[in-house]
Amino acid sequence: MIKEALFWVNKDHDKVQCTLCPHNCIIPQDKTGRCGGRINKKGKLYSLIYSASSSVAIDPIEKKPLYHFHPGSYSLSFGSVGCNLSCRHCQNYTISTARVDDIHLRDIPPEEAVELAKRSGSCSISWTYNEPTIWYEYTLDTAKTAKKEGIHTIYVTNGYINPEPLQGIAPYLDAMNIDVKAFTERFYKEVCKASLKPVLVTCENAKKLGIHVELTYLVIPGYNDSSEEVNAFISWVKDKLGLDTPVHFSRFHPDYMMTSINPTPLDTLKRIYDTASKELYYVYLGNVPHGDYENTFCYKCRSLCVERYGFTAEIKNLREDGSCRRCGTKLHIHL
Repeated sequence: MIKEALFWVNKDHDKVQCTLCPHNCIIPQDKTGRCGGRINKKGKLYSLIYSASSSVAIDPIEKKPLYHFHPGSYSLSFGSVGCNLSCRHCQNYTISTARVDDIHLRDIPPEEAVELAKRSGSCSISWTYNEPTIWYEYTLDTAKTAKKEGIHTIYVTNGYINPEPLQGIAPYLDAMNIDVKAFTERFYKEVCKASLKPVLVTCENAKKLGIHVELTYLVIPGYNDSSEEVNAFISWVKDKLGLDTPVHFSRFHPDYMMTSINPTPLDTLKRIYDTASKELYYVYLGNVPHGDYENTFCYKCRSLCVERYGFTAEIKNLREDGSCRRCGTKLHIHL
């Protein structure tokens, strides 16, 4: 499972600097970076988690959540261990905070991963559950193999990746759901031990590189739910990513180090949904009871085009080219 890493440079005194993510960790001999997945051995940087899977599951694509990328399909999902963020509310902290010796890891080489996807009937492979960026060497090799076999590839990510690595994997990466966890540097510093700006750069670069992008914004009461902050986020999406970018506002549930925070009130989410829907074409709510806010409507004639219930999706009024059957408007959706 150990393989020489990509994106690093030598420093003085046998140290190396990892340049995969914006932390740009300087790593002494026999130590790992913040993510725990990359180690300095004799002045070279190695991945400790190449092909090391902690989790494998067949998921509905809607669970990622991706609503505009082959709705109703299934994605073979893989997770490993570690993360380059330290979010206090992480719902997968048992693997995101784990290291390679903490839990059982299964060795699944790229070719086997792609074969598993084909046998499962999945049309895509997702790297998810923990942060796929720190699994870069493996996801890149697997994505290259998947593309040859007609399997789509997906990152469910915090967006904490440097521009050069993103550009390197972009030709082999079809879609990304990127968590924008808040819209203030203060939140990122205090809750995630990171910075907001690199995440926004990743979102903008991914769109420019032709990757299908959807965003998730987890609404946490008292932390990132003010009208001012949410409106600033909506304006940024509109100005920098475009009206056609699907945005999922999700309900917070207490977990990990933030169990004292109450779940997000539904009224708060509905207020955000109403506000965002006036500015953006495709707005959704997640982790809430069934309702129209999980369906896709034509932004011109309001015809129901994809109806969802939980993680199921039914195509209603879409032509094969993704246009509305009623008015002919092209929706920004991959079928």
